[in-house]
Amino acid sequence: MLKVELLSHTPDPERTIASAARLCYSSRDGEQLYKDLSNKEVVKLVKRLRDMGHLSTFEHASFTFAISGVSRVLTHQLVRHRIASYSQRSQRYVNETNFEFITPKTVEKDEKAKKIFDDFMQKAKQTYQKLVEIVPQEDARYVLPNATETKIIVTMNARSLLHFFEVRCCNRAQLEIRTLANKMLKLVRAVAPTVFSSAGPTCVTKGICNEGSLSCGRIKELKKKQ
Repeated sequence: MLKVELLSHTPDPERTIASAARLCYSSRDGEQLYKDLSNKEVVKLVKRLRDMGHLSTFEHASFTFAISGVSRVLTHQLVRHRIASYSQRSQRYVNETNFEFITPKTVEKDEKAKKIFDDFMQKAKQTYQKLVEIVPQEDARYVLPNATETKIIVTMNARSLLHFFEVRCCNRAQLEIRTLANKMLKLVRAVAPTVFSSAGPTCVTKGICNEGSLSCGRIKELKKKQ
């Protein structure tokens, strides 16, 4: 089962962002600015920076997540977000003889598809078990399927997360990573509400859809409400 926890984050991330922005136009020290800014000033400045798209100072706030119960399909997509740090469970060093696997919802709800899927997973396990008795574990892992469950720790700064949410909260994103993105967004909104209050797909953040003819149609509904 997909699980994500916010392990740690920059203390008072919005004050850090606001202090960095104010420093660019002030003769005062960063430490003094950090202490002297009122909460009202912090919220106002962060909101203005966000709305103007001046996001370089957002890179000073980082967030670290522990993610488990996800497939290698998901993490192959996740690591494409390059401005981030990743530490993933190694199939080279961790024995996967009894690996867990993630079943897509479309497969789960179709009896015939699920039987084909489960039969293949069992075959993959048997093949892996035979191979680890003959060749190094790092080579036996070549037969492990993308459905294999994995765990990963991810650190992203606020700017990278805003882009991540634009891409992965979109209805066109694959369900598994979209579910993860929405859970991550809920977690960071709790600690940096001004930064992430309007975060989400581009139809929400920018009033545009980049999916062309593949659009889910949400942009049309949003425009009707304007």
